[in-house]
Amino acid sequence: MPISTTVCDTDVRHAGGAPKTGQVWSGPADALAFDEPGIRSILRDSDVPCCAVRQQGRIGLARGGSWLRAADEADLPEVLAFVPAMPLHCLGDPAFLAAHRVRCAYMTGAMANAIASEELVIAVGRAGMLGSFGAAGLVPDRIAAAIGRIQAALPEGPYAFNLIHSPSEPALEAGAVRVYLERGVRTVEASAYIDLTAQIVHYRAAGLGLDPAGCITIANRVIAKVSRREVAGRFLQPAPEALLRQLVEAGRISPLQATLAGKVPMADDITVEADSGGHTDNRALVCLLPSILAQRDEIQAQQRFAQPTRIGAAGGIGTPQAVLAAFMMGAAYVVTGSVNQACVEAGTSAHTRALLARAETTDVTMAPAADMFELGVRLQVLKRETLFAMRAQKLYELYKTYGALEEIPAAEIRKLESQIFKKSLEQIWQETIAYFSHRDPQQIEKAEGNPRRKMALIFRWYLGLSSRWSNLGEKGREMDYQIWCGPAMGAFNDWVKGTYLGAPENRTVVDVAGQLMLGAAFLYRVQHLRCQGLQLPPAYCRYLPAR
Repeated sequence: MPISTTVCDTDVRHAGGAPKTGQVWSGPADALAFDEPGIRSILRDSDVPCCAVRQQGRIGLARGGSWLRAADEADLPEVLAFVPAMPLHCLGDPAFLAAHRVRCAYMTGAMANAIASEELVIAVGRAGMLGSFGAAGLVPDRIAAAIGRIQAALPEGPYAFNLIHSPSEPALEAGAVRVYLERGVRTVEASAYIDLTAQIVHYRAAGLGLDPAGCITIANRVIAKVSRREVAGRFLQPAPEALLRQLVEAGRISPLQATLAGKVPMADDITVEADSGGHTDNRALVCLLPSILAQRDEIQAQQRFAQPTRIGAAGGIGTPQAVLAAFMMGAAYVVTGSVNQACVEAGTSAHTRALLARAETTDVTMAPAADMFELGVRLQVLKRETLFAMRAQKLYELYKTYGALEEIPAAEIRKLESQIFKKSLEQIWQETIAYFSHRDPQQIEKAEGNPRRKMALIFRWYLGLSSRWSNLGEKGREMDYQIWCGPAMGAFNDWVKGTYLGAPENRTVVDVAGQLMLGAAFLYRVQHLRCQGLQLPPAYCRYLPAR
């Protein structure tokens, strides 16, 4: 296709075969730009529309102004293409903004053990975005303290709290729901669910009622994080009748609430989680998100809910390109995780944040998960400068091979005690008893007379403490740090290299969010111009964070 006559590879070009607009641009001279800094500045100003213009053989961009008929003002710059304004609140689904009372469709996901800390959630909430507190792995009293602090700082919200499925410690899930209902937590981020439990159904149904007009009101919102269609289907449908009946019989919900629960989906929002840090199926977002969007549409056509479940995207969201791609595929909102763990507000140590800031996309691997160790569930962690993944896998192989600690060869036991545990097995068992006596005494009861269960609890001692060591910056245990991380961390580091965000001490969660969203709006405008025949040099098209 022929192009306009330009002689420099850094010039903006336009496809000669593109249709003419028949208009010219009128505006102040300083709103016109033909150089790279000026053009990039106009593209960054996403709140204002702009257009591509040609004047005296040069092609550039014009901010704002007005458009006139070419016949009337032939000596003015010719309009070649138009780009509408793209305010950040226009990215995503406005229904998400209204439901959660936020200013943009961006959410920071829960990272367990308060890595997604109170400070992080409060900072995000004050900036008009939704943050989810990392309640997974915490006892109810610790969660209650976090609720008090966050509610004091954000009395009107927005905020959410994580509710994680805990098959090996069901008391934790039940305790979290109890605290959420008592303390008036109105939004939970449900994660790691394979099937619905009485606890998540209780939370959902307990918030249902009728307004004076007889319409269903939903006080307790659920944002479900899923990576499989079969799990998504459970949250897209109403709660199972069997669980609702069980809750009514136990006096935990009313018969009316059970009836209403059969008329609404289990989740207001579903986050499609692709290749993320922590629990993940390593799915590709470009395959998974369209599939679950189509599934939502099929179920909505059958059920005709008053408010269809919104579908968001998570996993691999670490660059403006990834944010824009998710929105262009139909995501109602985006969720970030790994990139927030390297921010100053995260509940991680300085050593861990420094490791994350140096991570590359290939510096991740899969390792056994502490909370679902016996089931063989794995999660994604950082492998750079840590031996956790290798050592955790060794423990799981021993668990699968032997039925009791006594069956493990003595040489292997000595290696475990000297290289991994750095304590005797008896010392670890006593610490395990003390730990669960306050947290969940049934864990010890189940291990009595069950040597395989006892072995699992001792091995989980290492898996559980390794993440705590990372958060606290435990000296001497650096090689055992368990750091949940997905490839998005490396992609983010590649993007910010050479900018002020390259240093971990400069990374704040709100700034990271703003740069990702503004970058997505910038790239949207670039693509809009490309679709109209404008050919921008690569240097013009790259969005870099600027203070």
